[in-house]
Amino acid sequence: MKDCPGDATDLTPKGPPVTDLDITGTDEGDFTVVRLVGDVDVSAAARLRDGLGRLITAPDEKVLVDLTDVPFLDSTGLGVLVARLKQLRQGGGDLGLVVPSERLMRNLRITGLDRVFNVYGSVREAVSGK
Repeated sequence: MKDCPGDATDLTPKGPPVTDLDITGTDEGDFTVVRLVGDVDVSAAARLRDGLGRLITAPDEKVLVDLTDVPFLDSTGLGVLVARLKQLRQGGGDLGLVVPSERLMRNLRITGLDRVFNVYGSVREAVSGK
């Protein structure tokens, strides 16, 4: 192994992690629909937690988190969603997931969360109740 003279350079990024997760909210029927765009991973968990806190204003709200444009969802992101689901159910509300992706749906099945959340194929399906 060849030695390099001089001090080692620390290439670790400084400051909060950068995330490309977009979070928007709209009202559709009786639901607050939270649309996520981008990866939901450990670097996006705080942003997701804060975004849900900002968009969900009442403990008895009915919320749909739309994962249509989420290519990747890790256990940290799932943990944030489960924590918010518990808070809402304690207050008389609920949180459902819109999961049209078979890959994300497989993750929910593997973890057993498909039996914890109400899961829909589309926002329209959830809002219409069909």
